[in-house]
Amino acid sequence: MGKIRVGIIGAGYIGGVHNKLLSRDDRVRVAAIHDVLPDRAASLAASTGATVAGSVEELIDSVDAVFVTTPNTQHTELAVAAVGAGKHVFCEKPMATSIADAQRVLDATSEQKTVFQVGHNRRFAPVYAKLKVLLTNSDGPHSAHVKMNRGELIKPVWVGDPSVTGGFLFETTIHMFDMMRFLFGEVSSLDAVGSTHEYPEVDDFSVLFRFESGVHATMASSADASWLFPFERVEVFCHHRTLTTREMETLTVSDGLEGKYYSESMQQLTREEKWGYSQEDRAFVNSIVEGTPVAVTVIDGYKSVELVDACYRAVRSGQRIILAD
Repeated sequence: MGKIRVGIIGAGYIGGVHNKLLSRDDRVRVAAIHDVLPDRAASLAASTGATVAGSVEELIDSVDAVFVTTPNTQHTELAVAAVGAGKHVFCEKPMATSIADAQRVLDATSEQKTVFQVGHNRRFAPVYAKLKVLLTNSDGPHSAHVKMNRGELIKPVWVGDPSVTGGFLFETTIHMFDMMRFLFGEVSSLDAVGSTHEYPEVDDFSVLFRFESGVHATMASSADASWLFPFERVEVFCHHRTLTTREMETLTVSDGLEGKYYSESMQQLTREEKWGYSQEDRAFVNSIVEGTPVAVTVIDGYKSVELVDACYRAVRSGQRIILAD
């Protein structure tokens, strides 16, 4: 098998991250870049010797695998087109910004045998991967508290535009919806309260989750909380035990009745490793070349969209949302 020809649709920040990482993989050749801004596509293509594709169709036709790294609300159409052409697809999160669109992707992939992976990179971040192992090898968690805040929705300007993001929860907080499924299993129901303060959408959320495992968890997410470090944190409460993360930097474990604890630091890692980007790209290529199971499946992508949608519905209705299997 020759090198996998990869095309990247979307030459923004995250497209650049994947471009750099893929260019280091001997099994891959970044063959084509497309962006609605030709100059930006040309700049990114020049860094790896890729060609600039004049259209989405041209790019899809010329490669074996497609990375969808455009703004959120464009993911579904591009993913469905690439899947329909029989290509392997890495789709950045969110897979879709509505249940209907998530179902379209799910239906499209069911008819293909190609690899489809969703870019929930935090599953691969060493902080969360180690937390998952510790929880799996313990008596299990009782409850948890999760937060993911932003300081503002101003920089860059598009993060405050729901027509681009799909809504505040779809932009970054969806990572934590996926992370809670990853750590605690399927959600059975949720209650949510939201309010609007700085921006023309609901920008502050408090959510209560109940899991089929019996775990319950709270989550807070604010769009205008200031950039107080850590903006992202998970606290898990077990039998006389607490495990807590501090962004992707450290994992702290406290065991027993005396309050003794130890911390494991990931600060020495590169940002790409610390945030899981290197690992997720490697996993995608492994699935193509070696046939390893897809690490973050289309079902995982669907479920994260389903949870965000349920949260918005709970806020609008004031009612508890029951999630079916």
